[in-house]
Amino acid sequence: MRLARLSAALLFALSPALSLAQTAPDKPARADDPDAKESVTSRVPLDEIRRFVSVYNAVRAAYVDPVDDKKLMQSAVRGLLLELDPHSTYFDKEDAQAFDEQATGAYEGIGVELLQEDNALKVVSPIDDTPAARAGVKAGDLIIAIDGTPINAIDASEPLRGKAGSQVVLTIAREGQKPFDVTVVRETIRVTSVRSKMLEPGYGYVRISTFQADTGADFQKHVAQLQAQSGGKLKGLVLDLRSNPGGLLTAAVQVADDLLERGGIVSTRGRISISDAKFDATPGDLLNGAPVVVLTDAGSASASEVLAGALRDNQRARIVGSRSFGKGSVQTVLPLDNGDSVKLTTARYYTPSGRSIQATGIVPDVELQPDPATVPKDIPASLADYSEAKLPGHLRGDDEAAGSKAGVVLSGDGPIQSALQELKHPGSVAAAAAAAAKARPATTAKPAAEAKPAATQTPTPDEQPAAGAPQAGKPGTVEPAAPAVEGDK
Repeated sequence: MRLARLSAALLFALSPALSLAQTAPDKPARADDPDAKESVTSRVPLDEIRRFVSVYNAVRAAYVDPVDDKKLMQSAVRGLLLELDPHSTYFDKEDAQAFDEQATGAYEGIGVELLQEDNALKVVSPIDDTPAARAGVKAGDLIIAIDGTPINAIDASEPLRGKAGSQVVLTIAREGQKPFDVTVVRETIRVTSVRSKMLEPGYGYVRISTFQADTGADFQKHVAQLQAQSGGKLKGLVLDLRSNPGGLLTAAVQVADDLLERGGIVSTRGRISISDAKFDATPGDLLNGAPVVVLTDAGSASASEVLAGALRDNQRARIVGSRSFGKGSVQTVLPLDNGDSVKLTTARYYTPSGRSIQATGIVPDVELQPDPATVPKDIPASLADYSEAKLPGHLRGDDEAAGSKAGVVLSGDGPIQSALQELKHPGSVAAAAAAAAKARPATTAKPAAEAKPAATQTPTPDEQPAAGAPQAGKPGTVEPAAPAVEGDK
């Protein structure tokens, strides 16, 4: 695949630079040397290496308990990557193998997408119909302990993985509640990434929960089935990407290509030219021009943002829902000679219009809000800090603005019905929300107990599409040498 070739090329391009950095002499470059800049940037900073060795030896000699050299060095390497951004990380051989499994959609765990935070694991989203989802784990939850052991005291980087049938107890911190325990039974997770149904005659619905190796082919099959059920041609399609954390970039590109007759899909730009790439649509639209509405929310990240951005930039679909997560960076998995791997952020994603969604997300054409009457009491009505922009050490976005409002997680069937209404009658959902807003002051005089829930939709002005995030990978992701997203557990 083109992405795999790109990643492999990136690996080869980086290797000479790494080798040079290990062997370059520690001498000043001449001012008239045309290669002076390269020599300086690739030379090992010996003073900093000496400082590291001094600290390393101090820990070995004076720490209260003996520390294994291998463990200490792995901690140092992980710390090196941890300070770069939230998505760069180090995998030992076992973790790297587990990460690669995610591209196939089969692994043993509980089925949840995670991000590492200080002393906690933050849930990006539970995967549909997995132990985590059935146990009630929600997007935005913080896992602060596993089997009673605080996260910062756990050695394994994949603590939620384990033999199918075994139990694990999660201690969860959720907004507005005291920490509580949830018992989850691990399973062999075979993620069905595509589901579909008819919403009403002629109008289909496709849900993509994550992008994995077979997502593109499955999408084609489901669309064909929906078309057959509607007599050979759909009148319109609702494409649900809510709480889709991403996955293989190639899968998202394939789905976009299946819905586009022409135009760009996504481009990547990095520090070195080998990480630059551009994906364009080829002729052939599975829906033959039938309208599409895409559902997004705060859990829609990475490859799902790439797809949403591509469809909107090409005026192929309208976006309904809430602002997406805003993960617009590309991670490349670089295998090391000892079997370990480094997942390194190497580029940013850009939508066809040239806009990056890093730390800004995609703002929908029609914004929806959770209906207070239908949101369970144990789910926060708003996850104000649930976005890439709120992650410590995140890459600065091109259009990032301080204080910008993050999106919310939209659950249930209400958003689907709103998307269907918008699909059948463009502009009707925003118009209904505007009418409700005008009428709202007349209802404020009623006692609080009698007041009706506010409208769940609020219109937002159209804005130029945002960019997406290539990647590859599991979570979001991946083949051994392909860009990727965060990982399933």
